[in-house]
Amino acid sequence: MENIQNDFDKTRTNWIEKQFKISKKGSTVKTEIIAGITTFISMSYILFVNPTILGDAGLNKGAVFVATALAGIVGCIAMAFIANYPIAVAPGLGSNAFFAYSVVLGMGIPWQTALSGVFVASLIFMLATVFKVREVVINAIPANLKSAMAVGIGLFIAFTGLKQGGIIVNSNSSLVTITNWSNPHVWLTVFGLILTMILLSRNVTGALFIGIAGTAVMGMITGLISMPSSIVSTIPSLKPTFGAAIMNLHYINSIQMVVVILVFFLSVFFDTTGTVIGLAEQAGFIKNNKIPKEVGKALFADSTSMIAGSIFGSTPTACYVESSTGIAVGGRTGFSSLIIAVMFFLSLFFSPLLSIVTSEVTAPVLIIVGSFMIKTISKINWDEFETSFPAFLIILCIPLTYNISYGLAFGLISYPITMIASGKAKKVHPIMYVIALLFLALLYTMHQMPAK
Repeated sequence: MENIQNDFDKTRTNWIEKQFKISKKGSTVKTEIIAGITTFISMSYILFVNPTILGDAGLNKGAVFVATALAGIVGCIAMAFIANYPIAVAPGLGSNAFFAYSVVLGMGIPWQTALSGVFVASLIFMLATVFKVREVVINAIPANLKSAMAVGIGLFIAFTGLKQGGIIVNSNSSLVTITNWSNPHVWLTVFGLILTMILLSRNVTGALFIGIAGTAVMGMITGLISMPSSIVSTIPSLKPTFGAAIMNLHYINSIQMVVVILVFFLSVFFDTTGTVIGLAEQAGFIKNNKIPKEVGKALFADSTSMIAGSIFGSTPTACYVESSTGIAVGGRTGFSSLIIAVMFFLSLFFSPLLSIVTSEVTAPVLIIVGSFMIKTISKINWDEFETSFPAFLIILCIPLTYNISYGLAFGLISYPITMIASGKAKKVHPIMYVIALLFLALLYTMHQMPAK
């Protein structure tokens, strides 16, 4: 019996080594397991934040919780076996906020139709990856505007966190103002923000997840949050959201939806490409300033997850920058991603905890993630007015209109105008003229819609 067990262990080890080339990449199975768990803890907050945000758009929170985990499982398994990269994939922050607050609540598009838009965008992303057209799209949009998109979305997410946490409120005189601090739920948000700030400042692994847990516990101690009926239960039904993306494809028949799809595509495109390249650089995969072919495979893995996630009932997936925590402890192969997929599967049985993760609990995470995204503002060349002013409009108008697509519209419409005025019309890629016309059509379409 002992010999049989030894043979089984040897066969298993040989398969892992053959599949993931762990020793060849300077790692060990133990290191990869630790790296996978470390990354999962760092980014597991999405399991609770995503249902909260999409719940605001009318989606069933239990179904979104399951869809989030399943999308993560598909994405991480694809990343493990297709790209063999130690990168986690799951529904991303930013695109889910755009989905809920801009598309569904802002434009009045039903969430079922919006999911169809995610599905179509994911198919386009898949085709762009397969046919290697991402370089064309990347080169078409100026660097200043790409950086501004991330900054604007970061401010939008932070603004949403401040609003959901009750720290800023409506004002008849100034549109928004600070709260009067009489609401105890606001102080729960403040507690969570301070706690998470301290954890991040001390470089604690899983700071965002620990911050969520600590804030929820404080909420229960103070009676601001009700105790959950249980901790572990059967997996919630996926039926409320499953397949809605496919069944509502026929509603994609307006310029609104074309622009929504475009924004989904561009946001995921640049976010994923930039994250994968940055993590590949950290892991030492980029040699002689040449991007390895696995980067294309990583993008393919993400697009696979994005398609699956939209069918399950979630917003676009993204490669998580928190994967850097696993890479930092030695993760170098897709075996780390496989471990993350296993952790997502185990998390499916903890859905009762959703009841204690209220908007005040997730608000600090949104504010802090917004600060992470704003750092690309340093990459904008402010001395080049013809591209910096459109970038400024994007940054300014995304949070002030409380709509990502409107903010992009102001910047991407103004870009061809400033370039033509400066005598640089020939430097504007034809794709940018098409995009500007699409956004003009969006603004016209929204102007014709009756006020809600």
